[in-house]
Amino acid sequence: MSKIRKSNLGPGVQRRDGVLVDTNKGSYASQLYEPASVCETLDGYKAIDEDQIARYRREGYLAVENFYSRSEVQGALDAIDNLISGGVPEFDGILLEGRVESHIDELTLEQRAEAVRKIMDFTHFDQRLSAMSEHPLLLDVVERILETEAEMTQEMALLKLPGGREKPWHQDHAYFDYPLDQRIVGVWISLDEANLGNSCMRVLAGAHREGPRLHFIRRDWQICDTEMLDCQCVAVPLQPGGVLFFDSLLPHGTPGNDSNQKRRALQFHFAAANAQMFSKEDRLTIFGAEGKDVSC
Repeated sequence: MSKIRKSNLGPGVQRRDGVLVDTNKGSYASQLYEPASVCETLDGYKAIDEDQIARYRREGYLAVENFYSRSEVQGALDAIDNLISGGVPEFDGILLEGRVESHIDELTLEQRAEAVRKIMDFTHFDQRLSAMSEHPLLLDVVERILETEAEMTQEMALLKLPGGREKPWHQDHAYFDYPLDQRIVGVWISLDEANLGNSCMRVLAGAHREGPRLHFIRRDWQICDTEMLDCQCVAVPLQPGGVLFFDSLLPHGTPGNDSNQKRRALQFHFAAANAQMFSKEDRLTIFGAEGKDVSC
């Protein structure tokens, strides 16, 4: 489980004063993330039977509350805070919000912590985070979905703090150098209450079965807004310790966090241990290099 194949960060990520900064920006229509419904959730690991695995294959996701304990969640939050505050000097996987790009060197430690968008590649720096990714029950669900031994291929903490920007609609597979026949399972673990007000996940249920969609460089590497307006999406609110399992071809996105609430989450991706990769060029042939010259 230790071999990490890093995903592509996408456009707009630059290094400033030794720190990664997400410089993507732009406005969007508020109705882009207006949900048509709220998802049904399962209660704990034991509720994930074969009928629910079949439901995952149909809808592209499963939302499960009470998967991790409060103590495990608090341990993960403490570990993240320690990494951000410099508790592990050799850790450098921090990505800041673009709004601080012009004055990074003037930020206090507290201001910098409030501007972190995500951290990456961290499990080998803290056992508490490693334990979250290697949880036996988590791996059991992932391997039942994949029907084979799993390997973690990406690790991130998504820290959408107050003022955190949108993550436009996209398919995670568009960021990964894997052929389409290599199934990948995303795991999104809520560390705070994720609700409609603070930017919980939105998904387009069942759309993973429609295959890849063209992606464009606009506010990120994303599906065109016009394709997603009025899309009848489903909101996925979760309590701390809740987990969203989702297919890498499932369109999903989150609006900006305009609330005063933190919305922090861990996200891991898993592929079959024997999965074969291909080139970035092959990936862009499928998902579109700037939309294959098509206007968005």
